[in-house]
Amino acid sequence: MATTAADPVFVDTNILVFANTATAPFHAGAQAALRSHAASGTELWISRQILREYLATLSRPQTFTVPVPAATLCADLARFQAEYRIAEDGPAVTGNLLILLNSIVIGGKQVHDANIVATMQTYGLRRLLTHNTADFARFGALIRVEPLITPP
Repeated sequence: MATTAADPVFVDTNILVFANTATAPFHAGAQAALRSHAASGTELWISRQILREYLATLSRPQTFTVPVPAATLCADLARFQAEYRIAEDGPAVTGNLLILLNSIVIGGKQVHDANIVATMQTYGLRRLLTHNTADFARFGALIRVEPLITPP
């Protein structure tokens, strides 16, 4: 899949969590990746699913933080909605998800990852910034997975 540095980037939940939680692993790396994309003029996208996952992740205890207060999470979401392009979920995303389910072996929690890919397809997005590269490997023919940390 041919992509260029000018192509928009879809940002996975883990990147937002790391970048916005000072005690999170990979905090500095996630912040640097987002700053680098923004500085180069790359359009950054998230979806409503990413917003919900962010809330679900940080409203419960993590190994790197206690639950974040609701007011802080609400402020974060307001900021994200101002800073990122938002891909809305709808019938076209569901249609693409069903195509993926019929063409790639997917089950359980993998459906969430497939829905991210379906959303990306609906909006013509081909690049995904994530720390969970293995989760998206099965979609390599459809999207370009950009790891937060490049393996040695």
